[in-house]
Amino acid sequence: MKYALIDSQRKEAERGAKGTCPFCSKPVIAKCGNIKINHWAHKSNSKCDSWSETETEWHRSWKNNYPTEWQEVILHDEETNEKHIADVRTNNNLIIEFQHSSIEHNERIAREKFYKNMVWIVDGTRLTRDYPRFKKGFNFTSRYKGKKDIFLIYSPNRIFPSSWLESTVPVIFDFKGQADTSDNDEERESIYCLFPLRIDYFGAIFTKLTRSSFVATTKNGIWSSRIEDFLKSEPDFVLNEHRIIEKIPVKQKRNKFDKDTECEQFSQNQNQQVIQQPVVYRPRRIILSPRNYGYRRGTQINYVKKKQFSKNYKPRKRR
Repeated sequence: MKYALIDSQRKEAERGAKGTCPFCSKPVIAKCGNIKINHWAHKSNSKCDSWSETETEWHRSWKNNYPTEWQEVILHDEETNEKHIADVRTNNNLIIEFQHSSIEHNERIAREKFYKNMVWIVDGTRLTRDYPRFKKGFNFTSRYKGKKDIFLIYSPNRIFPSSWLESTVPVIFDFKGQADTSDNDEERESIYCLFPLRIDYFGAIFTKLTRSSFVATTKNGIWSSRIEDFLKSEPDFVLNEHRIIEKIPVKQKRNKFDKDTECEQFSQNQNQQVIQQPVVYRPRRIILSPRNYGYRRGTQINYVKKKQFSKNYKPRKRR
């Protein structure tokens, strides 16, 4: 948490400061060290907002692009009496959520339903394989309708993480992050927006943007209108729909009595299978030693073809 209330004013964390949480009105203390960024933390280990996560320098660098009044805004739903803290809310009621850690499928759906008019910004450097996969899969893309920075791909899982492919709002991937990259790759300087459009449930559209253009369009309110116009202008594509995945209940620990009964049932099933299987007799095989190669003594059946082990070898004649 970046801001806390001190004398009813929003303040950032400073060494030795104490304040109250603007969300739950509980006391918080400032934590300022050399490892983590300065932030406010509750005295107890309880999270007031279940959707909150620990912030990094990547979060703060994106948040600092917007005014302080737009950051960490509390939103309340009167119908469900539910409230959460949005990372950034603009004057045009656009919600921008910055996500670094992994997120569950159902939680992502709940956030999109709660915020509605929103956009995700995902840290693409959390896993080391994400950017190499994007760079390799970019060869399978094609320009959409001849446009310069809009691309079409029929297998989006080759480029983007599969956990974000079913999102119903635009998802922006930032492959630069806060890591010190020595490769000086120009593709990392741009951000890539995946639209919630699918054709034949396989094709996906994404565009290439600059950071400055995204921040400018979200500040002046052009971003939302452009996205709406683009989504309406594509009749061949279908918007993603929310699909809630039910959680599988955790298996309970089995008692010793249950294990014994399962072993008995397993042994009975094995016995039944043995009884039901037909008995097949295999003919007896005769293995001949090299000395008996050729015509076997006392019989007229040639079991093995004649083989001469040396030039002077001759099969034994029958008397």
